[in-house]
Amino acid sequence: MSTDTAVERRRPFSAKWLQDMAIRYAMVLVLIVVIAFFAYRSARFATPDNVVTILIAAAPFALIALGQTLVILTGGIDLSVGSVIALSAMAGAYTAKAMPDQLWLALIVAIAIGALAGAINGLVVSVLDVPPFIATLGMLTLASGLAFVIGGGAPINGLPANFSQFANTQVLGLTIPVILMIIGIVGFGVMMRRTKFGMHVYAVGGNEQASRIAGIKTGRVKFLVYTISGALAGISGIMLASRTINGSPSLGVGYELDAIAAVVIGGASLMGGRGTIWGTALGLLMIQTLNNGLDILTVPSYWQDVVKGLLIVAAVSVDVWAAKRRE
Repeated sequence: MSTDTAVERRRPFSAKWLQDMAIRYAMVLVLIVVIAFFAYRSARFATPDNVVTILIAAAPFALIALGQTLVILTGGIDLSVGSVIALSAMAGAYTAKAMPDQLWLALIVAIAIGALAGAINGLVVSVLDVPPFIATLGMLTLASGLAFVIGGGAPINGLPANFSQFANTQVLGLTIPVILMIIGIVGFGVMMRRTKFGMHVYAVGGNEQASRIAGIKTGRVKFLVYTISGALAGISGIMLASRTINGSPSLGVGYELDAIAAVVIGGASLMGGRGTIWGTALGLLMIQTLNNGLDILTVPSYWQDVVKGLLIVAAVSVDVWAAKRRE
């Protein structure tokens, strides 16, 4: 790049500067357009109550999307989170029904089951060197089967009424899942930018061999990100079960796809080493805004899938084109 071109690119409000800003914040601009469109088409969309509805719907996806972000940044992928949600929800519901006076134990069991499933994924990937796609696909099937085993092939009903406290208790007008989502986004965002662990995650995804030579324990990093992903899926599972006051072995089916979509739409590279928590939060908000707006406009669910699919392809295409342009 010539000196003149570089100077022009840095000059505020020059043509190249505006073009660079449009590319960098393309998803923000798209989100603004989407919000404006739905607000124009329906008066129900741009209301405080509907904003709360979007946040409540986004909370379970946000938790697993955060874990998925860490995994993808290392160059891996976790296909098992949807089934781990179901397994954790069933284990938590079973515990709550057996010991209704100790609901805190149901929460601990759900998170522990999720973390254990994630830890197994991490061990298989980091120690046995099994490709993440295969390892987590196996856990997807295993966790789904165990979820049905716990309930004997049926949902767990008859849970104590106070089981709903996990998902429906409000603090300052926000439910606990929404509060956890906000804390998670801020906490993981700071962690990935300001801590040694965050830098190691990026390093492993960028060049695992060079990271190992530099002294980074790449196996430990992989183990931790999969364990975190599983624990977050466990939290999501108990929150979803608490919302409906029952445990369902089919809970969380397909959730891993929306989580991966949020990460990709947010600008992360599936090759690892590039992406941000803030980008994932933006991608998640985009997906949930689309779901909510299309529901309000009574668009059939299959057309909603078409729109989300096109959005994913467009986001990846723009990201690849922008990367080539930078090169």
